[in-house]
Amino acid sequence: QVQLVESGGGLVQPGGSLRLSCAASGTIATIYAMGWYRRAPGKQRELVATLTSGGSTNYADSVKGRFIISRDSTKNTAYLQMNSLKPEDTAVYYCTADVVALTRAILLRGDYWGQGTQVTVSS
Repeated sequence: QVQLVESGGGLVQPGGSLRLSCAASGTIATIYAMGWYRRAPGKQRELVATLTSGGSTNYADSVKGRFIISRDSTKNTAYLQMNSLKPEDTAVYYCTADVVALTRAILLRGDYWGQGTQVTVSS
């Protein structure tokens, strides 16, 4: 069973920085990609950033130049460094992973999601 646990959310002032962490656990054979989504109040879920095992990244236009996604392969952990935060960045942030893992005694590829962590940008 694969689990993703996010941490690092909280309250931060506009212009400040915050780093989110996502630790993946379970019998994982391969991680093809990890990423972050967010859902702001009254809005649809949107892609924030993704990182493939090959090192390619993808960012939403609204966060380019401010957010950086990275990964520590030895720990199966992804990070989202958020700089120059704005009030409109306030949302619940979700970690996701595309992995091959042991599922019901079979190695299968699938997507997994974390529970989410709240980020609030306010004075």
